[in-house]
Amino acid sequence: MRLAILGAALLVVGAASILTGVLPVVEALAVGERVWPILLFAVAITIVAELAAEAGVFTAVAERLARIGLGRAWVLWLLVVLLAIGCTIFLSLDTTAVLLTPVVVLLARHNGLPPLPFALTTVWLANTGSLLLPVSNLTNLLALDALGFHDPARFAALMAAPAVVAIVVPCVAIAVIFRRDLGGRYVGSAIDQVPDRPLFVLSAVVVASLLPLLVSGMPVWLPSSAAAVVLVGAFLARRRRVLRFDLVPWQIILFASGLFLVVEAAHGVGLTTALAVVAGEGDDPLALLRLAVAGMVGANGIDNLPAYLALEPVTGSAPRLAALLVGVNAGSLITPWASLAVLLWHRGLVALGVEFRWSRYVVLGLVVAPVTVALATLALAATV
Repeated sequence: MRLAILGAALLVVGAASILTGVLPVVEALAVGERVWPILLFAVAITIVAELAAEAGVFTAVAERLARIGLGRAWVLWLLVVLLAIGCTIFLSLDTTAVLLTPVVVLLARHNGLPPLPFALTTVWLANTGSLLLPVSNLTNLLALDALGFHDPARFAALMAAPAVVAIVVPCVAIAVIFRRDLGGRYVGSAIDQVPDRPLFVLSAVVVASLLPLLVSGMPVWLPSSAAAVVLVGAFLARRRRVLRFDLVPWQIILFASGLFLVVEAAHGVGLTTALAVVAGEGDDPLALLRLAVAGMVGANGIDNLPAYLALEPVTGSAPRLAALLVGVNAGSLITPWASLAVLLWHRGLVALGVEFRWSRYVVLGLVVAPVTVALATLALAATV
């Protein structure tokens, strides 16, 4: 609810900036035209992921991982890493942080393993693993629009090297930090039965069909909206009680809508000029690193989405835009508010009775985030 209140306040400020002429109506309409497909995708993919989770798709995948984990904790953890990477890349970071986290926590508990390494894996990879495809993060969809093309393959080619580094570094850190917890063994144990077999099969088919469509080059809101309509129709027929208003991420949409207007208005009164001094210019490794660090600091200071929106106008080239994405995505590991996914992840841990103090999270992030951003940016610089 606090996010909704903040979003409403931002919308009021945005409306005031339009009425006073700070943000011309034409520019406000241009912002709306740019962001409506992104927000529609966010709504649709959230509904798809929520309903697929209700149907037991993620739980079934996790249980299968436990069966093939050979009774070794580190093997199961590596399988969870692969699941988190795939979920983040194709279904967005919020799906991994919000929906996959309770699944892997229950997976660990049912197999007698400590849940923290699995939980931290999901939230770190939700952020650092969201570099490869446009659908992985709202910032990527904004960047794709700024790049001037809508080819996921071209985007992936640009981001491949930093994406790999941004995945590997946090995984190495978790393997070292939790080496004792991951060195044990377990005896596989079933988690839950599928509550409705037809819904489960349909949901699994819809998700499996959606993944290639999201990277086909068509506007991502089209297949995600179609998938959402199919699943809503199926649940309407078989499990209507699951369909509730909070399936729609309306608080996020309200917040993002107000944020887009306010940041655009701020650019009109000199924000771009001020940030150009901070972000520098040029495509050499040091210049890219400077911009990436600015993105990381901004993300951990005010959240990754406004940090991206504020710094996007001072990029000016594809390598600099990629460096900004490295900073705001892979660098969002330090403060609780660095990305909305982190806050939602921690709320989920509290609901599950998993204790993980923010102080420890911040300390670990202060070590891992700068190293991840630096190495990923250098990988980018070496390939562009």
